[in-house]
Amino acid sequence: MLVAPDSFKGSLSSVQVARAFAEGWHRARPDDTIQLAPLADGGEGTLDAIEAAGGWRRRAAPVTDPIGRRIEGTWLERPAADGDGVEAVVELATASGLSRLRPEERDPLGATTLGTGELLLAAIAAGARTVTLGIGGSATNDGGWGIIQALGGRRTVEGSALDLGGLDPRLADVDLRVACDVDNPLLGPRGAAATYGPQKGASPEDVETLDAALAVWADEVEAAAGRRERETPGAGAAGGVGFALLSLQDRFHGFALHPGVELVMAATGFDDAIGTADLVITGEGRIDAQTAFGKTALGVARRAHDAGLPCIAIGGGVEPAGVEALAPFGVVVLPVTERPMSVEEAMAAGAAPIERCGERIARLIGLGG
Repeated sequence: MLVAPDSFKGSLSSVQVARAFAEGWHRARPDDTIQLAPLADGGEGTLDAIEAAGGWRRRAAPVTDPIGRRIEGTWLERPAADGDGVEAVVELATASGLSRLRPEERDPLGATTLGTGELLLAAIAAGARTVTLGIGGSATNDGGWGIIQALGGRRTVEGSALDLGGLDPRLADVDLRVACDVDNPLLGPRGAAATYGPQKGASPEDVETLDAALAVWADEVEAAAGRRERETPGAGAAGGVGFALLSLQDRFHGFALHPGVELVMAATGFDDAIGTADLVITGEGRIDAQTAFGKTALGVARRAHDAGLPCIAIGGGVEPAGVEALAPFGVVVLPVTERPMSVEEAMAAGAAPIERCGERIARLIGLGG
């Protein structure tokens, strides 16, 4: 059996979820062989999931959080397979994530991605020539300006033009792979502000202000970079970080935007693990309408289906839209909780409900012999 969940955001990492489920399963079926393959989709927990696969070293650097405080950010590195420098994994949420802020600290109009740019530079300075950057879980709506600023971009005193002439020349030696799990454009009703601004603290009035500001920013970036990327799928990711990076892609040696879970699967050896499994367990904090947009549970469900394996998905919360998203792949979706409870109660319960869920499912499987 292969246990390959995402984190339960704000409560447990994917590593903790996988271990808790396996612990509960073994209470009922102690002789079963369980492989743990904790995953992520490019958001919070990406570093933990990839580090758990082994072979990586965690590095640290001082960076700026979303509201300007100095904090310690981390990234992963390992020697490059071809012996030229190192490979690195950087997680935006580590420096610029919503989880960095208390609810009352959220600042949708002022939050910056500067710290993520500082992490990228730290990895490049350490010799990284291949960088995987997960951009999920942001607290920001700055269109990626903070990242561009950290990489050497400047705006005129009047703030009406962008100068990319000072971008770090080392970018030309870097292959950047961006882990992105959404396909939103930068602007409009499906854009960065309208779709994700409210969860970062934006009021309806703020959303209008942000969308207008991003439109002005798009004009500046496209004039400076010579590319039009505002409508490219993924441009609206992370408050416009996707747009900024797409616009700068010519400055890198190589560039690609990939579904986050696919990059994490590749980094953790998921394909090798699923090749020896007879049952796949996945899950995430909520299995809902967002699951259909490339979340971890969907990525695992597809791989299990392609391999001809049964798959069960567990969720801290389960909604009909999430069940429908996984149904085409034959996935059985089950809630972790045994009774109705608030999100706050579920998060405070820790790993125990997941352990009990693992035990229940194992006993159910046992009924079939």
